[in-house]
Amino acid sequence: MRFHLLPQEEEFYELFIEVARRTTEAAALLQDLLTGKTERASYCVNQIKRLENEADELTHEVVRRLDRTFITPIDREDIHLLASDLDDVIDRIDGTARRAQIFRVGRTPEGIDHMCDLIVRVTEEVLQAVTKLRDKDDVMAHCIRAKRLEEEGDSVYHEMLGRLFDTETDPIRIIKWKEIYDNLEQAIDEGEDVANDIESIVLKHA
Repeated sequence: MRFHLLPQEEEFYELFIEVARRTTEAAALLQDLLTGKTERASYCVNQIKRLENEADELTHEVVRRLDRTFITPIDREDIHLLASDLDDVIDRIDGTARRAQIFRVGRTPEGIDHMCDLIVRVTEEVLQAVTKLRDKDDVMAHCIRAKRLEEEGDSVYHEMLGRLFDTETDPIRIIKWKEIYDNLEQAIDEGEDVANDIESIVLKHA
């Protein structure tokens, strides 16, 4: 009988990639929900929830593997943080979609397409960074682009918020859209958090 003094290293990178891939799909569906045809709204919300549930299960699998693995490809705390922050992004997208459905938001204000596009682009940069993390190949460029998109997102968010208070007269509509704006901005911020996690991992293992 053959014994191993150390358990075999389990794979984590593929799980990260699968969560990030579902997040990019959810971001595109959120854009469709907020800027597309109203008859697609229920479909988009339901598909985002499906992707969020799948991402949750993948995140739980990361934790389960972490609990039973002695040797890990990167530090354990980095694995846990990256898994958690990746999950936060798709959770935020799902929460935003649910609010849009509950609020019956109706016509979308000018600029919402720009905010949604930034979320799509941030999640795409995160997916590219996670995909390249194993080999540490050109990862930093994607992290830098994600940070720049977050800065642009802050600017667009403040512009849209100012325009909302300047032009909207219905207080209920202001409350609804301010909450959606806040969540869109936070989704971009959380995408940057993932980029920061990846950047830290790369620098630590350079």
